[in-house]
Amino acid sequence: MRKRYTLALFLAFLSFFGPARMAQSQQSSGTRKITRQVASAYPDLAKKMNLGGTVRVIAVVGADGEVKSVEPMGGSPVLLKAAQDAVYKWKFAPGAESKETVELHFTP
Repeated sequence: MRKRYTLALFLAFLSFFGPARMAQSQQSSGTRKITRQVASAYPDLAKKMNLGGTVRVIAVVGADGEVKSVEPMGGSPVLLKAAQDAVYKWKFAPGAESKETVELHFTP
């Protein structure tokens, strides 16, 4: 019984984190166009853990297109800091102040 439970946990872990790859993609689901997009750094701890996943943040963008603040919405705490640091460096097209939802995908 214990072996089955361990095997089930292991398989669930593998299906959640997926196969090991080194690519990242990022997207904004808001209405403003991204004019400068900085790739997020993959944290060393996440590499050691073979951790991947999607992190969602809300970027508050000023009228000039600069990111004023980044609020976490969900995702691994290990990956969240790297996502926030990257989105702070992004620049959006000028317009009225808005909140943009951003998804960053990390794969080991």
